[in-house]
Amino acid sequence: MSDVHANAVALDAVLADMPPVDRIVNAGDVVGYNPWPGACVETVRERTAVSVIGNHDLKVATETNFSQNRMAQAGIRHAIEELSAEQREWIASLSDSRRCCADRVKVVHGHPDHPNHYTYPEEFGPHLLDDEDVLVMGHTHVQHAEQYDEGIVLNPGSVGQPRDRDPRAAYAIVDLDALSVETRRVEYDVDAVVDAIEAAGLPERTGARLRRGE
Repeated sequence: MSDVHANAVALDAVLADMPPVDRIVNAGDVVGYNPWPGACVETVRERTAVSVIGNHDLKVATETNFSQNRMAQAGIRHAIEELSAEQREWIASLSDSRRCCADRVKVVHGHPDHPNHYTYPEEFGPHLLDDEDVLVMGHTHVQHAEQYDEGIVLNPGSVGQPRDRDPRAAYAIVDLDALSVETRRVEYDVDAVVDAIEAAGLPERTGARLRRGE
């Protein structure tokens, strides 16, 4: 999974929908935008075997902010205020690339060579793979998977803020034995998140875009 973005309602829906798996990997951006950074950090810490740092996570860890995006700025300020020192330290401890499953799976946030690059589906290709069987990326919030002779390139989509015109929470299941991937979508209570966004004083548009999947 990837890009939870402090949306605890969507995260809970994904975990409830998920069948039994050997491990969960997180491709970054646990925090940002939405109102529950602390709850999401605790859940991700408890449930995931591998996590990498996303660009919003990094802003929180370094207590910096984005220069122009007001929605992103507000989410970072909210996360810095809400997270404990221990939670921020956990975020700061994350690296931008991890391997697991006997090195068969590589997890990054943006791009294997350029962490801040948005790697959209049209850029997918076997050239992104090194010696791993599966490359997991996030960052774009666009769910997509491609299978090549060399392996699988996967963006599981965003749990907490999809941007592919489908408002349902997104994740994916990889079967390493069959070397296959299943992308999944889950309905969740978007209205409850919108109400919590407004109650937290976060920008109204942060909630409005959830309804449109953008």
